[in-house]
Amino acid sequence: MQNQERLMRCVVALMQHETNTFSPLATPLHAFASGVGLSDPPCGDQAVEIYSSTDFAFAALLDVAKARDAEISVPVAAYAEPSGKVDDDAYETIVSKICEDVAKGCDAVLLDLHGAMVTHSYDDGEGELLKRIRRINAKVPIAVALDFHTNLTKDMAENCTVVDGYRTYPHIDMYETGKRAAQSLFHILETGVSTKICWRTVPIMTHMIKQTPLQQPMKDIMNQAISATESGKVLNASVFGGFPLADIPHVSLSALTVERADSNNGETIVNELCDMSWQRRADFIFEAEDLKKSITRAKQMSDYPVIIADHGDNSGTGGSADDLTVLDEMLNQGLKNIIAGPIWDPSAVDQMIEASEGASITLPVGGKTDVPSIAQIGHSLTLSGRISKITNGRFTITGPMQTGLRVNLGRTAVLKTDGLELLMSEQRWEPYDLGCFTHAGIDLLKKHYVLIKSRQHFRASFEKIAKHIVLAAGPGVCSSDYTQFRFKNLPCPVYPLDLESAAPRTGCQSHYSTHHDAF
Repeated sequence: MQNQERLMRCVVALMQHETNTFSPLATPLHAFASGVGLSDPPCGDQAVEIYSSTDFAFAALLDVAKARDAEISVPVAAYAEPSGKVDDDAYETIVSKICEDVAKGCDAVLLDLHGAMVTHSYDDGEGELLKRIRRINAKVPIAVALDFHTNLTKDMAENCTVVDGYRTYPHIDMYETGKRAAQSLFHILETGVSTKICWRTVPIMTHMIKQTPLQQPMKDIMNQAISATESGKVLNASVFGGFPLADIPHVSLSALTVERADSNNGETIVNELCDMSWQRRADFIFEAEDLKKSITRAKQMSDYPVIIADHGDNSGTGGSADDLTVLDEMLNQGLKNIIAGPIWDPSAVDQMIEASEGASITLPVGGKTDVPSIAQIGHSLTLSGRISKITNGRFTITGPMQTGLRVNLGRTAVLKTDGLELLMSEQRWEPYDLGCFTHAGIDLLKKHYVLIKSRQHFRASFEKIAKHIVLAAGPGVCSSDYTQFRFKNLPCPVYPLDLESAAPRTGCQSHYSTHHDAF
């Protein structure tokens, strides 16, 4: 009787959190599960069921491994809405699950990570995980898909075989990124080729509103990286815009390539990308418009709907999504036919559900969260109106970002007043899919003004219905005014905080991966 061929065993995991170190919001373990309606992060079949049909990189990692008939183990799929530093207990629980599975023995590790996770003990959550995996198995091939907002570190670059990052913002290529990372890893495994990673960081704190590869200055920088892979010069090439709202030593813009060990293209490509970024550093700076002027400009528009994006209090960057300063200004200037939300206010939702749908109510809403790091007091409003809708907050994303994910907003309630509908939810969520409103029966096309808390991701779905878009600089922990934040641990000097003395770091670093025999 012939011996059966051994199946390749792959550990596939998801661990994502973008950490705003100035955010007052805690990040406990349940934060990595509540967005999908659970109390603990899913694992095994449950994780596969939740995420395998979505646009997450994790889904692509699974699909590519399945196509190789690999035995797949999923120790955890942990995704949390951006907030403050991750609790150490939560981090250790998630990381231990991954490491314990790797310790059982595997032929490859495929990870969907963020690249900007900070815990109370580690300023590089992803790098620490990768170091621990390497201590367990120094030679196991590791592929990592990273967010565009990665703050790249030496520990990330030197403990991976393959790295690939999102090329879009809004992030509508998450699946494609996972696919690229996994396919490169399996190519390495199947051919036994040795590889190296080249990377470099640039001391720029880009403004996130100016980062998108859809527009300059990032557009042709990203296109040049893409061209390097499509031409076959390297296996993978990534540009990371970085995440600036973190008081850590490795905030930066960066570039990275993966290539054959006998190739010499990577260093040239990385240096070209970084030099181009530095030359354009002034173009990555966003000058916010005065809030009153923004709302006045919106009021003068006559084609609807007008999307008003409050980017200072955005849950997708660690904000509380409950400050009502922008809404207050809209009401003071007499704007009517407004829909606003989702506003994070569990207590208001609870009161409205207790009163029941159709009832009239007067209550304070929003403004429950103060931000000590920037001396901000939450701005609330007391509103009177009718409770027009109560929902369970569940809907499936149909737009191009995180497509297929079943979202859990917690219970939601809509308060209808004169000229305003306000959607409130028990969970924070950045609105990048129309479903957050349509699941509550709200027709956005009939509204004059749609107020949402988002910086860039809203464009994934809302841009197509907008006649105009107005960026509103409301107060909050996501502000583009870096002078509000008391940075203590940044690399020095760094642009734009150190306009005169900041200078690019010269040269890139390389790391050669251990040769792996063809599987």
